[in-house]
Amino acid sequence: MTRRLINGAVFGYFALFMVLILLLGYRWATQRQAPVQPIAFSHQIHVGRLNLECRLLHENTNKSYYAGVPSVQKCMSCHSAVATDKPEIQKLTKYWNDKQPIPWNRVHRLRIRNHVYFSHKRHIAAGVQCEHCHGQLAAMARVRQVKSLKMGWCVSCHQANQAPTDCVICHM
Repeated sequence: MTRRLINGAVFGYFALFMVLILLLGYRWATQRQAPVQPIAFSHQIHVGRLNLECRLLHENTNKSYYAGVPSVQKCMSCHSAVATDKPEIQKLTKYWNDKQPIPWNRVHRLRIRNHVYFSHKRHIAAGVQCEHCHGQLAAMARVRQVKSLKMGWCVSCHQANQAPTDCVICHM
């Protein structure tokens, strides 16, 4: 009887452990997925082939916490004449004609609390390349978050690059 009980407990513990591993694996896999966007914007074309600077389209990188996304007007400054026959550009044109912003889905999640300050501006001024945190966007068919962007990751980067690690740099 006790042997059966021990075997059952070991099996139950093992089964619980396997379920936990599967759940954590699922969470990790889905957290790093590239969200489907309302328009299939191609970084492969805009960054990879055309060599457009990130800051040309993400204009707030040197002004704000949020890098921001380009306005429909910014997109249409080229696409009113370029690739107008493409289905994705036709979707863009519909947003323009309807005077609606594109409802982009957030990709990079930096978990910022009220007492934490992050500035793209400081990082740009320090010469940190966009790829360091955001990955090789020019090679991605759909953009996904490739770095954790958690405090430990940031601190490790600061240490590796002799950047300040004093708590008050980020924590207010």
